[in-house]
Amino acid sequence: MSTELTGKKIAFLVANSGVEQVELTQPWQALRAAGAETELIAPAAGAVQAFTHDVEKADTFEATLAVATATAADYDGLVLPGGTTNPDALRTDADAVGFVKAFVDAGKPVAAICHGPWTLIEADVLRGKTLTSWPSLQTDVRNAGGTWQDQEAFTCPANGWTLVTSRNPGDLPAFNRATIEAFA
Repeated sequence: MSTELTGKKIAFLVANSGVEQVELTQPWQALRAAGAETELIAPAAGAVQAFTHDVEKADTFEATLAVATATAADYDGLVLPGGTTNPDALRTDADAVGFVKAFVDAGKPVAAICHGPWTLIEADVLRGKTLTSWPSLQTDVRNAGGTWQDQEAFTCPANGWTLVTSRNPGDLPAFNRATIEAFA
């Protein structure tokens, strides 16, 4: 096991239904293998229903904390997994949006994959940032003041905080490497 992230506590923020399972489990496993402590946070503590490609129910996970009671100060980094309905639900949850914004305001690193940047768009934190995502978010990213590019993984340190992004589950190995590097 790597010790690059020993002593680091990383928050994973997801909706209670709709997260793309591999975009939750693979980064979770990679960060834990690098020594991080991880915590699953959702709008409500309790069951989180994951999906495969937004249509097929996958496993259920346990959110140990409701986002309304979570504090960014307790974590060293934030991961925003994708799936279409997961970030779509989060961006309508004021507590989730506020939690994301608190990480950015504190200058803490954030990693988002696939549709995960939707919550960053809602938090209004992408001005001046360069990122990638699922291709259908291009216009949303540009309208939010960001620069979109088609790349396997991209790390942007602009504006006093680091953002790691990737496009889709096929990019997970690159996303995990970049996320560990940014969080270390």
